[in-house]
Amino acid sequence: MISFECDYNNGAHPLVLENLVKYNNAKPTPYGFDEFSERAKGRIREAIGMPDAQIFFLTGGTQTNATTIDSMLYQYEGVICVSSGHINVHEAGAVEFTEHKIITLPEDQGKMSAKTLDQYLDDFMHDGNNAHAVYPGLVYITFPTELGTLYSAQELTDIYDVCQRYHIPLYIDGARLGYGLMAEECDVTLPFLARHCDVFYIGGTKIGALCGEAVVFTNREAHKHFFSIQKQHGAVIAKGALIGLQFDALFTDNLYFKLSEHAIKMAMQMKRIFQEKGYEFFVDSPTNQQFIVLSDAEVERLSQHFIFTHFGQAGKHHTICRFVTSWATTQEEIDELQRVL
Repeated sequence: MISFECDYNNGAHPLVLENLVKYNNAKPTPYGFDEFSERAKGRIREAIGMPDAQIFFLTGGTQTNATTIDSMLYQYEGVICVSSGHINVHEAGAVEFTEHKIITLPEDQGKMSAKTLDQYLDDFMHDGNNAHAVYPGLVYITFPTELGTLYSAQELTDIYDVCQRYHIPLYIDGARLGYGLMAEECDVTLPFLARHCDVFYIGGTKIGALCGEAVVFTNREAHKHFFSIQKQHGAVIAKGALIGLQFDALFTDNLYFKLSEHAIKMAMQMKRIFQEKGYEFFVDSPTNQQFIVLSDAEVERLSQHFIFTHFGQAGKHHTICRFVTSWATTQEEIDELQRVL
């Protein structure tokens, strides 16, 4: 059975494993205060063009979002995101478990509009009773979005301009960041993204690592006690070098971007196969997630050969199905999909 279920059901790239094995007996300083983590941070700072960026390593995306967002908000503040935002629909209320309300805005194919954000903030600031409301203290977007769509450089600039005008930080969830940056129609680079937000994270779990995410504070300093907040969330790994070594490998010789590019190449082949066979797409995604509308009969037929996600209903007898490629997807797997279709 071939799996197109997700991009985090593989192990790790051989070069990542090689780095872990190479230094397995090094006995590094614990909790991430080791030479390998520092070397990885240096590579990331070089990649984003910000030598003063603050970087912290965590193990998974939900943990990263809950910890980072909690560190940036006062008790009475909430975080703004679109209704389909990952923190709103796929993290079991992890952010709200930290007692910070998620304030949802309408979306356009998974994306937040700068105009909608501006209107909401303007209305809030001019509400004479806003002291009784949850104060918007942070804006959250994902790159790519939950639907695999992308913000253009102009859209990202416009959103960040709104955030700066209202003195509210922008946080970008980059669980699949590489798959967004390497998409053919993407006009955003990693340094550009770093300059147009206050904090973002680079996802390793979905792109070549066993586990691990790198939180990067760029245009705003991290909370002075971020490590303690991280510890309180159970988000400090004692063997911190485990993550540092993986990012050290991923950011050596552009491995992170090469792996991401491969996934996009496989996804675009997959997309063309579905298009040529006349299948309906739920959304036009340029990234590694493809959303196909299948009849019940087709769901049953394809399920005999492939594992994929049932994303939602599309009428009485049709289902939106998500097919995902990753850094580990092979040409043979794509060829088999074409054969079966």
